[in-house]
Amino acid sequence: MCEILPGKTENAPRLSALFPFAVFVVFYVGLSLWSGNFYSVPMPVAFLVASATALLLDRGTPFAVKAERYAHDMGDTNIMLMCMIFILAGMFAATAKAMGAVDSTVLLARHLIPGKFLLAGFFLMSCFISLAVGTSCGTIAALIPIAAGLVKATGIPPVMMFGAVIGGAMFGDNMSMISDTTIAATRTQSVAMRDKFLMNLRIALPAAAVTLALYCFLGETGAAAGPLEPLTGRRILAVAPYFFVLIGALAGINVMALLFLGTVLAAAVGILSGDLPAAAALAEAGKGTLNMSETLIVAILAGGLLGAIRHNGGIEYLLRKVERTVSGTRGGELGIAFLVGAVNLFTANNTVAIVIAGPIARDLSRKYHCDPRRAASILDTASCVVQGIIPYGAQILIALGIARDAGLDVSSLRLVGALWYPFCLGVFLLLEILLTGRRSGRAEA
Repeated sequence: MCEILPGKTENAPRLSALFPFAVFVVFYVGLSLWSGNFYSVPMPVAFLVASATALLLDRGTPFAVKAERYAHDMGDTNIMLMCMIFILAGMFAATAKAMGAVDSTVLLARHLIPGKFLLAGFFLMSCFISLAVGTSCGTIAALIPIAAGLVKATGIPPVMMFGAVIGGAMFGDNMSMISDTTIAATRTQSVAMRDKFLMNLRIALPAAAVTLALYCFLGETGAAAGPLEPLTGRRILAVAPYFFVLIGALAGINVMALLFLGTVLAAAVGILSGDLPAAAALAEAGKGTLNMSETLIVAILAGGLLGAIRHNGGIEYLLRKVERTVSGTRGGELGIAFLVGAVNLFTANNTVAIVIAGPIARDLSRKYHCDPRRAASILDTASCVVQGIIPYGAQILIALGIARDAGLDVSSLRLVGALWYPFCLGVFLLLEILLTGRRSGRAEA
């Protein structure tokens, strides 16, 4: 998980502070739909327009001060850590591809998984890996290069394959005991991780089962491209970098260290096998970092924009608005879900959304007699639903960056439409609140 800590709100809460986000949506999504071309508006440009709007709204502050504060938020330590993950993911993906790891892994997967179950197989693989490692970013960085290779070999639509990987990664992000979101949700609500996990099972397990069934039913969307090559020892050795990353992730190695070591291993195997000269390995690693340039720009601009919105009072307005409009136990639970989801839209990070909304959620659960275990589960689940479908979230940005490096043009908006698991999770979260929550609750006097 990539964490971005919240800053301090300096202006009074106000609705107008949220206007830059509306500008972003209209400029990016609206113009793309109007033109019929999802690539017509580059995302960095949309963020720049929204950022300019946010700075103009703060009329009482000199521009030099606003620009300095915006730059400070762009360079937040946690934003930079997230960018490091992007850089290392691009470097690993490019080096592994150049030494033949992608082609060999695709061949291995086609030998082991029946063609019509590739989508279901990758969804399950992503679920188990992210559940074990507690990070959706690391899971996506490890699996998307393999998924991209399979897309080219089988003809499966890339948005379907990437949607399966991202969906599975969000399952583990929500359910893992070592996920940042689990830690943040349980700590803010003062409940045990085991209790929150059991509550989550009632929501996440049915959603995953429905998603898996859909992938099994619709799994025959691709056709094998000719007869399979035999698996040789050289081919199996070329898969070593991916096995190393997956096993290292399961062992709990830091995702940045793991991606760096995976790159070194990929280069070493390529050099020893004669498939990738040393000079070419360095060149490919450099190209991989540059291929993530747009992703890095978006992440940095998002940090500045979100800091400006927070400073102008947008986040605080959301917090207070939700607290004033809920009533009853179910209303309290719905308020918690809406609150963390709305904050997540503006922070683009589910851990941060939980950290910001958690204290207010705790007050709501006490006031309207909500079970704190349910409150923790709702916090985590609602944030993962939103994080899993926003096109400017770290998970989708990493996937798109690696896809571009693999020569695949994937629209972020079309990819959102293929993210079946987050949408299923949202449906089952709503059903859990409406059907199994207490019918009513009285506010404390």
